[in-house]
Amino acid sequence: MQIHVVERNDTVSNLAQRYSVPASEIISANELPNPDRLVIGQAIVIPITGRFYWVRPGDSLYSIAQQAGISYQELARINGISIHQQLRPGLRLYLPPFPKKRAKFNAYVEPFGNTVSASLETSARKAAPYLTYLAPFAFRVNRDGTLVAPPLGNLRAIADVQNAILMMVICNQENGQFSDELGRILLNDETVQNRFLNEIVQTASRLGFRDIHFDFEYLRPQDREAYNRFLRKAKTRFSREGWLMSTALAPKTSATQAGRWYEAHDYRAHGEIADFVVIMTYEWGYSGGPPMPVSPIGPVRDVLRYAITEMPPNKILMGQNLYGYDWTLPYQTGTTARAVSPQQAIRLAGAHNVPILYNTTSQAPHFDYTDENNRRHTVWFEDARSIEAKFNLLTELGLRGMSYWKLGLSFPQNWLLITDRFDVVKRPS
Repeated sequence: MQIHVVERNDTVSNLAQRYSVPASEIISANELPNPDRLVIGQAIVIPITGRFYWVRPGDSLYSIAQQAGISYQELARINGISIHQQLRPGLRLYLPPFPKKRAKFNAYVEPFGNTVSASLETSARKAAPYLTYLAPFAFRVNRDGTLVAPPLGNLRAIADVQNAILMMVICNQENGQFSDELGRILLNDETVQNRFLNEIVQTASRLGFRDIHFDFEYLRPQDREAYNRFLRKAKTRFSREGWLMSTALAPKTSATQAGRWYEAHDYRAHGEIADFVVIMTYEWGYSGGPPMPVSPIGPVRDVLRYAITEMPPNKILMGQNLYGYDWTLPYQTGTTARAVSPQQAIRLAGAHNVPILYNTTSQAPHFDYTDENNRRHTVWFEDARSIEAKFNLLTELGLRGMSYWKLGLSFPQNWLLITDRFDVVKRPS
């Protein structure tokens, strides 16, 4: 796959000519929201095998081959040139695709109300071919250990058709908020805990879940060891059923990191007990905070580098957002940014005739605009370049794969790039 960043005067037609691909395939692959008026700085995935590279001043066969992951002799052979040839700037070279690696992918899907909307089921159906796990969010727990299921609609059937493992996400939320008191009860009251585990086994057996996933957040620091004990007990129980057990972890950079979100999450213990973990490496920029990238590559890298000192890399799913935020400026504490999909972000930039910029430090696209009421906005979101940077990090660190929060906001380029870079592991059919 080729990632092309739109320049002035680019059109779908001239991109089709440049890359020898039908214009209709470019439009379809990217589900372009603006095929007749591309935005300067917009990243477009060109659906070709491998990619092209245009020689720049100072390039050599050796330096280009290093980027491509092949020998300079092989690069010369593929392109029918001599290894001694001087490369002139502007010369187009073909680079073969990177060897694919096996990886596992999860996506959470969060229904609202009492049903799974048709649009959410459509989103799950489109994503399921690229997923190892599909995770309806979330089962709630009462203080007596009984469970309250989310609406599931056709999600089990969608997972089954694509041989995806249905993940039973269980959280310690009450009234839409994570509750340390509910966590305290579940982790310390043995009678409630036993009932809780019995309910999980009965429910998972009935509904076809094969991974039990605990997303317990904002626990009391003093419940750290109680959480570890509970996970060991749960793992023993679920192993008898032949099921996986996984957990969600806050993004830490040290074992002693202070704060409500971090202290009860013991990376080393979870790495020993769980089959795998999801590390929530997103929400640096969040709806209630000031404008910034949602998952800047530097902080994400710092968290994951720490994580692999505490647990095997092949147990780690890197968390990744499928959305961005639109903040009204100047930012004021207590205000809330609006979530936008990558497709919506492109439409916004086009509607206000502003270019999309790319921050190479954070590896994230962004732009500013002024609305019809003369209010200034800034938008940070995801595109093919930012996802490719995360895939490169996943490969570099040898991680298990990636976990997406959450389905429902369109980002077709993400799924295109998965097929280009990875063989998605599926459950045996």
